Amino acid sequence: MAFTRATGKHRAPSRMARRGVGIAGAATLATSGVIGTLASPALAADTEDRSPEDTGLTRVITEDSLADRVNAQVAAQEQEAFETAAKEKARAEAKRKAEARAQEIREARERAAREAERRRLASFQLPVAGSYVSTGYKTGGSLWSSGSHSGVDFHAAYGSRVVSVGAGTVVEAGWGGAYGNNIVIRMNDGTYTQYGHLASIEVYVGQTVEPGEQIGVSGSTGNSTGPHLHFEARTSAEYGSDINPVAYLRARGVAL
Repeated sequence: MAFTRATGKHRAPSRMARRGVGIAGAATLATSGVIGTLASPALAADTEDRSPEDTGLTRVITEDSLADRVNAQVAAQEQEAFETAAKEKARAEAKRKAEARAQEIREARERAAREAERRRLASFQLPVAGSYVSTGYKTGGSLWSSGSHSGVDFHAAYGSRVVSVGAGTVVEAGWGGAYGNNIVIRMNDGTYTQYGHLASIEVYVGQTVEPGEQIGVSGSTGNSTGPHLHFEARTSAEYGSDINPVAYLRARGVAL
């Protein structure tokens, strides 16, 4: 049985048919010597008909986009790391400065305390508070075996508080013959002071004393005509090395 194509609507040639016709046409044109521009439409049509997957463009674009995203993420992470490091450095520097400032404050306070202590220990005062000299230095008379007074007498009622005039170490504390109960102190500046005719002694040899620290109470022991304090300033602990006590105390800031 023979089949005939229905009249009216006709199906369009398939893509393969179109490509076959194009190729045949191209061959015919090639035989006739006409190729150049006439072959281009067929080739262009073939390129247009190819899917993006056939060209490879989608894959390249996708890879480029992924690389851009990775690079952007890496850059963001690097920026974040940089900012974190900068903040840590700033905090460390602030901490270092705060610690340095605190150390400066501590050192300043320590220096001030040492200076205050130095001034306190270097300060001198009267051996009997509010007293005055009743018998001067080198006063002559038969009362003294040397013919003159080797110190000064401070007015002091019996039992008056007697203090060290400055900081030092006790080198003698006990009976001193004509001095009665007496104390000798080696001062921190290398000089010596003596306190005589005491009613009682309240320190011991080797004890360190500070300015104004009580060492005994006044009396009239030894070669004495009545209660008072005999005070000497010396260059050594021995009798005969005396120096002017009033000048000694004034040179150390004592108003006398």
